[in-house]
Amino acid sequence: MSIPWEQIKFDDNGLIPAIIQDAETGKVLMLGYMNREAVEKSLQTGRIHFWSRSRSKLWMKGETSGHIQSIQEAYFDCDKDALLLKVKQTVAACHTGHFSCFHNKIDDHCGIMEEGGTVFQPDEVYQGNVTILKELYQVVMDRKNNPREGSYTNYLFEKGLDKILKKVGEESAEVIIASKNRSRGEVIYEVSDLLYHLIVLLADQGITLEEIYGELRKRR
Repeated sequence: MSIPWEQIKFDDNGLIPAIIQDAETGKVLMLGYMNREAVEKSLQTGRIHFWSRSRSKLWMKGETSGHIQSIQEAYFDCDKDALLLKVKQTVAACHTGHFSCFHNKIDDHCGIMEEGGTVFQPDEVYQGNVTILKELYQVVMDRKNNPREGSYTNYLFEKGLDKILKKVGEESAEVIIASKNRSRGEVIYEVSDLLYHLIVLLADQGITLEEIYGELRKRR
């Protein structure tokens, strides 16, 4: 997609407001700000990126929650100082869990009423306890990139894929046995072992947890 940079008007801070609209329903989802890098990244990847004014950094919408916005169409207005991006929204646009950030309606008495409808889990809750998996993945990746003597994780990486796969198979069998025994404590223990070895396998294959989460969301 060719970008007419000479026509687009960024403000004194190098930013341009971007209105995000649901391509299917026409509902306005949110308003964000982009610098040139965010515009380029958004159009190159097909996923919305913003410039965070509070953190002074580029970020992709949904990078932690998985609530990504896939660009369907892109426009700039008649004054060329604002963007309109029509997207396919995954789950919810608002961090509160609402589909749109514009869910507070001003009533006739100048009060504010919150609209009804489905409210999804907000980003920080959506991640919930699965953050421990992310922490574990980070530890496994650290062992892979910075080996430590005596580390079991490093032992697995050193032995290679066949050893990792053997352990995944063994732990899967242990889960089956514990489940057949109807032993709740054993099932918890063995599933935890299996998850650890699966994460080692993902790290070995260069696959992130976000890719797994994304696949599960698609199936949902």
